[in-house]
Amino acid sequence: MVKEDYVYHCKQVQSGWSSIDWDSCDVLELSDTVTGLPPKESTEVRACWNKDYLYVRFLSKDSNIVSDFTERDDPLYEQDVVEFFIDEEGKGTRYLELEVSPNNVVFDALIENDDLDAVKGLNKAWCFQDLLTSVDSNREGYLTTYISIPASNFIHPLHEGLSWKVNFYRIDEDLEGTREYQAWSPTGKVNFHVSSRFGTMVFV
Repeated sequence: MVKEDYVYHCKQVQSGWSSIDWDSCDVLELSDTVTGLPPKESTEVRACWNKDYLYVRFLSKDSNIVSDFTERDDPLYEQDVVEFFIDEEGKGTRYLELEVSPNNVVFDALIENDDLDAVKGLNKAWCFQDLLTSVDSNREGYLTTYISIPASNFIHPLHEGLSWKVNFYRIDEDLEGTREYQAWSPTGKVNFHVSSRFGTMVFV
């Protein structure tokens, strides 16, 4: 796998959650997190912001939905899920993890990482305040996951020029029970907590 620099330009919008023109937002695509090759089922992500909210949308092809969990902070990572990691300080040792299942169940936590790709602390008592999520499906076999995070959850106000280290992920199980692990910036292993491989999201 060739190591690349991954940069996403997160555009400012004036509209709110229900009226975002997602086609105007830059798109990023997930690949196999080990090989960097195209996944069996595609996943694209778009994001945008205004001073009050960060918005994210996952569009995932999913021909075999595996999703049984029903309670917040259940181990969603054991089944189909999309994930978003946010490292505001860019140090790789402390970041936010957000997961949303196909059934719109949320897992969120504050992660402490030893900077050697290992989680040394997982605080599930921490949670995003006033988080909004929704998941829609269509007949073509696509899931659309919408995420709205109030800016009050972050260390600094959202503004042009702000830069975070982030990564976007997906876990997808096929009909044979084989799990595929996808990432925007591939980690080179079946481990999403490789903070040195987070990409950069710049607010523009």
